[in-house]
Order: sequence, then structure tokens, then C-alpha cells
Amino acid sequence: MEFVVPARFCGPGESGNGGWVSGRLVAYTDIDGAASVRLSSPPPLGRVMQLERDGESTVVLDAAVRIAQASPAEPISDGTGPEPVSYAEAHAAGEHYPGLTDHPFPTCFSCGIDRDPEDALCLRPGPVAEGVFAAAWVPREVTSEIVWSALDCPGGWALGVGGRPMVLGTMTAQVDEQPGVGEECVVMAWRTGGEGRKHTAGTALYAGTRLLAQARSVWLEIDPEKVRPA
Repeated sequence: MEFVVPARFCGPGESGNGGWVSGRLVAYTDIDGAASVRLSSPPPLGRVMQLERDGESTVVLDAAVRIAQASPAEPISDGTGPEPVSYAEAHAAGEHYPGLTDHPFPTCFSCGIDRDPEDALCLRPGPVAEGVFAAAWVPREVTSEIVWSALDCPGGWALGVGGRPMVLGTMTAQVDEQPGVGEECVVMAWRTGGEGRKHTAGTALYAGTRLLAQARSVWLEIDPEKVRPA
């Protein structure tokens, strides 16, 4: 089977958004429930890659290079994180989105400031408490990979990706329900730990007080000199 990341779904300017790629890969599997995706190499845009099975896992390969691997995961059981704020509070927090002044990947599908809202999520995660961020989101289209995208970048901003560029390394997500098109949603994000170059975050997607999906992610700091402009 073939796997392609359209240029629309970029993260860094020349590679795929980690959340979208993860959700897209899981859609090709028979995983029912929580899934974990490990990103081993930047997913190239517009290139035909191959899908292979490796035991219970599904792997994306670009020739001999392993790009990502999706595997079944245990249900997320460490709690749902901070209580969700209202949509109005999350929208107001977006005025203080750090990416408005310091964004390493401004064309990112999930949180880029140089994207058209008609074509991207344009999430604006802003602080609502110490170490806790929230982003308002009204979906224009809904797929499983777009839900994974919404759960992706807010975690990076809760970890301070603006001041120290990071990329997604591993994402474990559990999607119980997809939001409706036009439904007012909030993505909550919070830091869960970190040591050295590795940092961890939690995210959760809500419609009102209804928990739709949640994720846990591992982020890796990268050399700012290696961040290419989009």
C-alpha cells in the first residue's frame, strides 16, 4: 500500500505535521482504541511511501528509511488533565498565543500563523493557568487525522516550543468521539515532564464539558540553526 502526505498538511515547512501523519497512519491500521505512533524521521511531503506490517505494527517507509510506526496502545489512564475552560475563555487566551511573535514553523497545518483558516486549523493555544494552555477550535472539516492534528501542536506550546524549537517524537492518542463540523471545541494542553532534550505533554479535546479525545506526547528539542524557514 502507498502513503502520501500532501503539502497542505505540513508541520515544519518541508515535512508533514506530526499529528496529521500519525492519525493518517493509524487510519490504515486495524487498531480499535488507543494507538501510539513513533516518528523516526521527518515525513516528506508529496512523496509516495510504502506501508508494511511488522507484527502488530504498521510502518511507513521512504525507500529504506523508517518514517513512522503505529502500534496498539494501552488506554490512557493517568487522568484527563486540567478542567476544561469555556470556548470563550480559550478564544480569549488565543490573544496571548506565543506563536504570534515567536513561531519556529509558521506554515504548520495545526498552529501556523501564516496559514489561511479556510485551509488549516490555525489553532492559537494561549496560557490559561501555570503550565496550562487552551485553544479554541471550530472544525470546518473532520477526519480522524485532523483530530490528531488538533491534539498535537497545543502540547508543544504548553512546553514552550516558541522559545526552544521542538518536534513531535511519539504521540499516543485515544479518540472516543469526533467533533461535529461547526461545533465549538476547546483543546486543553499541559506539561507533564521533561529531562534534557525530551519533554512530555498531555492534550485533551472537549466540546463543552464532553471529553472527545485525548493524547500524550513526547517532544524532542532540535538545534535552532536547523529550523528552515517555510
